[in-house]
Amino acid sequence: MAIEIPTDLTPELVPLSWLIGTWEGTGRLGEGEADDAYFWQQVAFRDTGLPCLEYRSESWLTEADGTRLRPLAVETGFWSLDRKLEPADPGPGMTPGDPFPVLRSADDVEKLRTDDGFRIQASINHPGGLSELYYGLINGPRIQLATEALLRSANSKPYASSTRIYGLVGGELFWRWDISQGEQQLQAHASAALKRVSNSGQSPTESAGG
Repeated sequence: MAIEIPTDLTPELVPLSWLIGTWEGTGRLGEGEADDAYFWQQVAFRDTGLPCLEYRSESWLTEADGTRLRPLAVETGFWSLDRKLEPADPGPGMTPGDPFPVLRSADDVEKLRTDDGFRIQASINHPGGLSELYYGLINGPRIQLATEALLRSANSKPYASSTRIYGLVGGELFWRWDISQGEQQLQAHASAALKRVSNSGQSPTESAGG
């Protein structure tokens, strides 16, 4: 399946460009066995105009037939290539950067490629006082992430580490999330298959102004 790259995209986001848009679909908690719960999910990756993608995920617990029962989870965050920030980059806070991107061409971006792909980072925030910082690799339409650091509030639930994998197969976004709540071994937490429903990174409701 051909990947359409927006013509005005910041060059360093090209390796992540296949994620841009809104995705919806169903998944299962745990290993997806007979007694494991079902959920419906909407995931959006949006170009911010900065050298990062904004990420948002909303999930609802459902019956096996797709009937929604109640909200399950919300995640927000930012995904980008993992590189040293330069004085020309924006931040911290609202400090403006230069009007031109630090990486201005495909050749500039290509210099960051390793034998295994591009190094990326993703920050993901959850309700309940939990924030994750992931590092990983993107190689074509495949992503592997593992937590480098966790920030937990004093009252958050136990949570030790996490890995996530994403892949684009036949136009669908498949993902799997494994977590450890303190045990030595990561355990299957959730997985899903999502279809792209919009190329804008906004939900159909947001696009319609609803």
